[in-house]
Amino acid sequence: MRDTATGDTVQGRSAVRAYIGSFTSAGGRGVLAADVNEETGALTVTGGSDAVADPSFLALAGPVLHAVSETDAGAVAAFDVTGPAPRPLGAPVPVDGAAPTHLAVAAGHLLTANYTSGSVTALPLAEDGTARPATTVLRHEGAGPVTARQAGPHAHQVLPDPGGRWVVSVDLGTDSVRICALDPVTGALTLHGETALRPGTGPRHLAFHPAGTHAYVLNELEPTLTVCRWDAVAGVLEPLGETPVVPEGTAGAAYPSEVVVAPDGRFLWAAVRGADTLAVLALDPDGGGASLAATVPCGGTWPRDLTLAPSGRHLYAANERSGDVTWFTLDPETGIPARAGSIEAPAASCVVFG
Repeated sequence: MRDTATGDTVQGRSAVRAYIGSFTSAGGRGVLAADVNEETGALTVTGGSDAVADPSFLALAGPVLHAVSETDAGAVAAFDVTGPAPRPLGAPVPVDGAAPTHLAVAAGHLLTANYTSGSVTALPLAEDGTARPATTVLRHEGAGPVTARQAGPHAHQVLPDPGGRWVVSVDLGTDSVRICALDPVTGALTLHGETALRPGTGPRHLAFHPAGTHAYVLNELEPTLTVCRWDAVAGVLEPLGETPVVPEGTAGAAYPSEVVVAPDGRFLWAAVRGADTLAVLALDPDGGGASLAATVPCGGTWPRDLTLAPSGRHLYAANERSGDVTWFTLDPETGIPARAGSIEAPAASCVVFG
């Protein structure tokens, strides 16, 4: 079997590995590692580490797994994942921001979106893959009309665009998406532009179309998806319209959390907390439109994260409040997920693959 870090074959290890983040403050086990059965989608936990508080979101870079520590102090931590259990690599590094909820790797830097402080941090990566002290903290400004949630900026996600030229950050508090340039040498983040979305929608996460021409912003405060045109040359995001991710007449509150796009660009899936569903949206051939095709139960309660397996055949929901990760087999013709199994994962918050 192939070692995911080196590409070599290792007896007893699956070809694909999964890593599960969780909230230790709510009974989670920290970071779990699992083998993946690529045929069935089944996960088998091989080990874990609770060395870091509330590692709620993860990002893999080669043999190093990075985790946020979603605490008031705010930090990132690195783990060696060449063995069956994640092994901490040094002490957590402060991000100079509060409650980081998301992180990504871009241009030799680790980027974090810091929710409570409403900022984005860039930390250079050393040769061993671990993070060094922050070089830039770019603070967002603004507010929104939902005063209980939008009294100030709340950066919820940060990621590079498909071409790697730009960094985009999604801010729930200001109803906007910011586009920045990242200097790979100095780590300086420079604001390039900002796209305003409909006030009160509370954008949470964004995913790009595989063609790189469109992006889809999932809103948390209203259960909708904003379809946008993406100009990768100019670094401009243009909203085109909104699509609901719950059926009309759905009772009770619904709080979308994560959005995933199929590798072939035909479908998009969104996790919706409260409704506890997975929405299936059909995308137009050019990616410029989306329509709600179906919803299915998420297999648990409060799906905080949704992840597509590298094969594109299985979808994984991290159900925070029911404490499990549920996987689904995707119908290649309709995109509709069918529940295939689950494992216990207390306070599960995300799943990543490597």
